[in-house]
Amino acid sequence: MLCEELITLIKQIQKDKCEGQTIEVKAAHGGCPKLYETLSSFSNQNGGGIIVFGIDEKQDFNPVGVYNVQDLQHKAEEQCKQLEPVVRAVFTQCEIDGLYFVSMEIPSVEPALRPVYYKGAGRWQGSYVRVGDADEKMSDYEVYSFDAYRKQIRDDIRPVNVAVDSLDGSQLSLYLNSLRINRPNTANLSDEELLNLTGIISDGKPTLTSVLCFSKFPQSVFPQLCITAVLVPGNTMGDTSADGQRFIANKRIEGTIAQMVEGAVNFVAMNMREGVKIEGGKRIDIPEYPLTAVREAVLNALVHRDYSPYTEGMPVRIEMYRDRLEITNAGGLYGAIDIDELGRIHADTRNKTLISVLETMRVAENRYSGIPTIRKLFAESGLPEPQFQDRRGVFRVIFYNDAGQEGGVAKLSLEDFCKVPRSRKEIADYMGMTQYYVFKNYVEPLIEKGILAYTIPEKPRSRDQRIVTVKE
Repeated sequence: MLCEELITLIKQIQKDKCEGQTIEVKAAHGGCPKLYETLSSFSNQNGGGIIVFGIDEKQDFNPVGVYNVQDLQHKAEEQCKQLEPVVRAVFTQCEIDGLYFVSMEIPSVEPALRPVYYKGAGRWQGSYVRVGDADEKMSDYEVYSFDAYRKQIRDDIRPVNVAVDSLDGSQLSLYLNSLRINRPNTANLSDEELLNLTGIISDGKPTLTSVLCFSKFPQSVFPQLCITAVLVPGNTMGDTSADGQRFIANKRIEGTIAQMVEGAVNFVAMNMREGVKIEGGKRIDIPEYPLTAVREAVLNALVHRDYSPYTEGMPVRIEMYRDRLEITNAGGLYGAIDIDELGRIHADTRNKTLISVLETMRVAENRYSGIPTIRKLFAESGLPEPQFQDRRGVFRVIFYNDAGQEGGVAKLSLEDFCKVPRSRKEIADYMGMTQYYVFKNYVEPLIEKGILAYTIPEKPRSRDQRIVTVKE
């Protein structure tokens, strides 16, 4: 950093009156402060960070200068040596109105060397992560995640204490046949050799991969390695429907990975709304989200999630809100990749064997095409660009619909839609749901509140029955 750049940075900090993900301020007019936590947190994040000495946060970010430029740099360097690995900082100094300021640029350490920690506290107590403008001690799981990458720990092939005959023999046979067809060099190997070589069996026991792909009921071994899916009536968890329900739909999706993917897609398809537009006098129904993109996101969540013992109690979550769909899984981005690079470069793979097995079974492609496909489908649908978040060991995909957007597909409320009397089928088609589901969860509560009414109230099941909005 040049002196002029430091002056510009100081003025910006004073204007904003805040720190940030990559900026920390220290007063340092009375001596060198302790830096271990910030040195660790900046070193452990992509992009590193900058410590600016000479600004007092407690005095509304006013300039106070540093006590002694040379001694400050010397003592800060001594603290850098107390980190493992040692932090190699770059210093810059400047003068503003007779006060001296110092910046300390902390470089990012490559993932294979993380976590950077304060040796005086040890790896498990001295490793920190930056969260907004604060340094927070890493959880045991976060430390383990870095160790797993550095040591290439393969949780997807760890043996599981169940019998081999608990696996579905017919599915295993299909897998082995497909393997021999697509990989000719395996044709002459016995079933036992193939199962061991491909990570299905380890030390005479099924691996985690084989349980997730071939078990007759994987959740009997790992109850929480499933998907929980809910439909929330509003835009915030905790919102309730007109009749007080927190969840309009609530489902636990279990089975093998292939079965869970299909179950999740079906849940979204059953519960998402359909928009309507008219072209050339014809009605065109438009799904709220492209289902192919939903499938890719769910598959990615199941395939790339962390399967370590730390996360066995964390299911993949699908949360459908009025304005968005969120898919969340345990395990942040793996290895040397930043969120901005997601889908644009070939990333390290956390569960190599699991992906290979699913590729052979034609459940996954293993071509790094999932994220680009999702982006393309949303662009073609005219929907907002999907958002991807990586927060402290949790990865989240957010699909926004076009609710409230100018030029978005019109979606009338049931009250507006039924100003013209509608049949059960018309309402179900409009909502994109089954008749039973839409009437139980939408129509009947509104009838009870007097918002909607039957046109033939004495014969609720009449084939000529219509639903109409009650005029005020």
